Amino acid sequence: MGESIHHPMKSETPFLTVYGHVTVDQIVSVDHFPGLNETVDITSKKTTLGGTGSNIALTAARLGVPTALAGFIGADFPGSYLQMMEDSGVILDELVTVDGYDSSQCTVINDAGLKQKVIFYQGPQGFATKIGKELLGNARKSKYAHFCTGEPAYYIGLMGKLHGTGTKVSFDPAQETYRLWQKGLLDRAMPNVDNLFCNDFEAKVLAERLDLGDVLDMDKSLVVCTYGAEGSRARAGKEILDIPCIKGKDVVDATGCGDSYRAGFYAGLYHGYSVRDSLILASTVASFTIEKVGALTNTPTWEQVVERAEPYLG
Repeated sequence: MGESIHHPMKSETPFLTVYGHVTVDQIVSVDHFPGLNETVDITSKKTTLGGTGSNIALTAARLGVPTALAGFIGADFPGSYLQMMEDSGVILDELVTVDGYDSSQCTVINDAGLKQKVIFYQGPQGFATKIGKELLGNARKSKYAHFCTGEPAYYIGLMGKLHGTGTKVSFDPAQETYRLWQKGLLDRAMPNVDNLFCNDFEAKVLAERLDLGDVLDMDKSLVVCTYGAEGSRARAGKEILDIPCIKGKDVVDATGCGDSYRAGFYAGLYHGYSVRDSLILASTVASFTIEKVGALTNTPTWEQVVERAEPYLG
């Protein structure tokens, strides 16, 4: 199985390394979801670069954070998307092209109320153990390594090698919480996790599988749970932080809002803000994302983020 690694001109020590899918997103809108054997018309359609890995990495890099992306793509991956990542400043020397797989693809269907249904093709990121290539060079130099969607067994191995080395491990299983991260895998992963990110639906699954009353009870440096329009709540050490939902100008497409929230959090930390204020900045970045279709089509400048967040900062 052939492999190739991308070597962009940019070279610096990353503050953040992101592990996750690098995906071709197809985002469509319908008036209502079809029933069985029913056909409905698509009212809008857009194809963009997506995936948890690329969404977080590109947004963080655009906000000024030295960010590396570690993962696998297929040989069919569009060159224009690689160029977009390079232009955004993402460190790509551990983004590996693997022959024999089509790239990851996600089809997101939004109804008129912005409820979503998603179908997903894993691509090579879902078979990283079989590919057999450890991608730890940038993470070992980073302040934070953020693990989102991908093959659990592969990530557990990498987390174990990073934990306690000076790189803080963040675990963010996202939509794969339900079907991939069963209790036995979570039990293996959690001892190597410093920070946990989830939404309220994922939090219930994690709490049940880890025998917790609430994920915020977890003994980690930071636990963050998002609640959509109701904001987010975190526990940093022993402190509970209630973070408001920062409102955008329009509500158009929720795709990637969680990813931009994570990127905004790391940008806050990188730019010297407290954990609380970094979470407010995270919510603010998400408020820009929701204003247009696609996770990467409305990334603000850092100055725009700070200006919108200013009334809420401590």
